[in-house]
Amino acid sequence: MTTVDTNHYAAPTEIKEITVVNTYDLEEAASKIVPKGGFDYISGASGDEFTLRQNIEAWNKKGIVPRVLADVENPDLSTSIFGHDIKVPFIMAPIAAHGLAHETKEAGTAKGISEFGTIMSISAYSGASFDEIDKGLNGSPRWFQIYMSKDDELNKNILDEAKADGATAIILTADATLSGNRHKDERNKFVYPFGMPIVSRYLTGTGKNMSLNNIYAQSKQKIAPADVKFISEYSGLPVFVKGVQSAEDALLAIGAGAAGIWVSNHGGRQLDGAPGSFEMLEEISKAVAGRVPIVFDSGVRRGEHIFKALASGADIVALGRPVLYGLALGGWKGVQSVLEYFERDLKRVMQLAGTQTIEDVKKSRLVDIK
Repeated sequence: MTTVDTNHYAAPTEIKEITVVNTYDLEEAASKIVPKGGFDYISGASGDEFTLRQNIEAWNKKGIVPRVLADVENPDLSTSIFGHDIKVPFIMAPIAAHGLAHETKEAGTAKGISEFGTIMSISAYSGASFDEIDKGLNGSPRWFQIYMSKDDELNKNILDEAKADGATAIILTADATLSGNRHKDERNKFVYPFGMPIVSRYLTGTGKNMSLNNIYAQSKQKIAPADVKFISEYSGLPVFVKGVQSAEDALLAIGAGAAGIWVSNHGGRQLDGAPGSFEMLEEISKAVAGRVPIVFDSGVRRGEHIFKALASGADIVALGRPVLYGLALGGWKGVQSVLEYFERDLKRVMQLAGTQTIEDVKKSRLVDIK
């Protein structure tokens, strides 16, 4: 049985550009240099990891129709959301504890994102402070993901700090009111080897030496439409509800004041036995009917996946584990290398599918694969 030595957690330290042939290779490479407890936390999921596998396998249920004579050259990947013009339709998803992957923590990820040029989503369970992340971002746009305290006065304090840091949207993660059944973390007796500066104000402790179960238990478990309204009205910022996997919840969130829907199953980390996130996207998109933007994550590993998500109703795709593997393998330069891979890969797919712009991608027809 492996345990995390919280006094001697040896996260990778190297900073270098990396060669990305595909992101599946990155996971294997990262497994060789990230301590086992940290790697299992990043890569693992809940239960039998059925939903984790479905996130990948679901992509193969839809096919992209190649188009010829489309008069397409050098596709334009640029798009915009909430006033941000970005050069690609993908951003960084909020993920906890980047310090498990690299000693530079979220500050390293932030620098890679800033050098590439897209939006970073900062997790409340970050192992770095707002100031540390801000230095890495160097003025680049950022959204903030909140795990709510049971005390709304503390929530106000956290929202105030996020706004002062420059957050332009708030992401309410609604699907993690307690931890999924994460067997690998249990076997490893995993606890965080460092503190969590942002949420430590409502924890008994700093976060260091605490398990995910213990941290979730000190967060708010009962999430309701009133919480969406509270965050929206208090912050004055657009609010995404993250973890939506049904049309019913999408409509409930919009009715409560959500300015965006975030389709995600937490990378298969929460309810095992749930469908792949992509399997639910089209149904949710039809229900939303363009009233608010849709962000999609879970299982994105290729340019084809980004294309299919956009063609199924997403406006923006959020990347998760592949970016952390890049961080582990090369620090901020590794993050930049991974983002550049997705940019190249999506451009190639768009060219072969006969789509010049992201709006063309959204209008593309996918076919069912039997």
